[in-house]
Amino acid sequence: MQNLPPLAERMRPQNLDEYVGQRHLVGKDAVLRKAIESGQLPSMIFWGPPGVGKTTLAYIISQSLDRPFFNLSAINSGVKDIRDVIDKAAALKDSFLGLPILFIDEIHRFSKSQQDSLLGAVERGLVTLIGATTENPSFEVISALLSRCQVYILQALSENELVGLLQTAIEKDVVLKEKNIKIKEHEALIRLSGGDARKLLNVLEIAINGIGGSKIELTNERVLAHAQQNLALYDKAGEQHYDIISAFIKSIRGSDPNAAVYWLARMIEGGEDPLFIARRLLILSSEDIGNANPNALLLANNCFTAVNVIGYPEARIILSQCVTYLASSVKSNASYEAINKAQALVKQTGNLPVPLHIRNAPTKLMKNIGYGKDYQYSHSYEGNFSPQEYMPEELSGTKLYDPGKNPAEEKLREKLKQNWKNKYNY
Repeated sequence: MQNLPPLAERMRPQNLDEYVGQRHLVGKDAVLRKAIESGQLPSMIFWGPPGVGKTTLAYIISQSLDRPFFNLSAINSGVKDIRDVIDKAAALKDSFLGLPILFIDEIHRFSKSQQDSLLGAVERGLVTLIGATTENPSFEVISALLSRCQVYILQALSENELVGLLQTAIEKDVVLKEKNIKIKEHEALIRLSGGDARKLLNVLEIAINGIGGSKIELTNERVLAHAQQNLALYDKAGEQHYDIISAFIKSIRGSDPNAAVYWLARMIEGGEDPLFIARRLLILSSEDIGNANPNALLLANNCFTAVNVIGYPEARIILSQCVTYLASSVKSNASYEAINKAQALVKQTGNLPVPLHIRNAPTKLMKNIGYGKDYQYSHSYEGNFSPQEYMPEELSGTKLYDPGKNPAEEKLREKLKQNWKNKYNY
């Protein structure tokens, strides 16, 4: 038993029926499952958070289609490595062993020249490319390569799916099934894993090994006592990248410029892509600051542009300026909450009709049936405002944007209250 691989590796699914999650892609009659079953597999990009099964799904696809499988990590592979693999793949294709699958983990870390070296192989049909990324491929993958790939979005695993993984592990794993293990509480296991299935099984294994014995009861307290300190040492597969960016974002959100610039330095010294950092700052400037300080978004956008032009080592100074400013700024997530509420409302209420008076009326017929009738042009009224209805009738009076409690947004609140009186209860 001493030479067995880690639990996460022992529990890696071998086929689509064992695969957990992504039912929208690989469930019965789902789009990717149909492509696999038909054998008509396009090159593709898997985009999703860490630990949701991107690598595993690529391997299962190759096994299902009985195709040669090549695996490269963008972290430690160069152009030469890519060309060597493509040459081997081309030889296998010529040997009638089937079109090889080339899996590139963290493809967002490949430079333009590295991605260019993949493009020719995809265009010539030498390989079926499967790239995995935690970043938006629209930003990270060159347009020529992206246009030849189908993008599939993988979703974070649900709590029920994660709990199911834990139960399956203690019931079916060759080692754990020999023990009497009861998971009395699972919250700490899931919290320490951050929703990452691989890390979840790592935490489970650490906790079980730490407690020892053949009869084990797992509680939140016992898991935290045995797993929290050892997890970082145990997990050596690059997951620290995600922990550090998480610490970085939370430090800025928490208004601690000292911690924020420390985590920035950790990323810089670790060779993190400066554009990756700058993009995170752009997102944060709206998500966590928003209208409390609109200058935050302007500075973050200028930071992104400047970093793109300058690059390391000087880009570190620009990043530091932006990071310390954002961390020191007043915070508000009101805009972020507003779009979340609005999207949830749309999903709940469906496609409600647009009120007639604010519909577009490009034709005479549309005008005759009331499109645009009684619309009040705001600029024709005092204060450039007319209190007409803009929401679908069924949602009249629904408040989605609730300005934050900060000086800038309190001014917005007073203006909205003045305009709308009691309609939205500002």
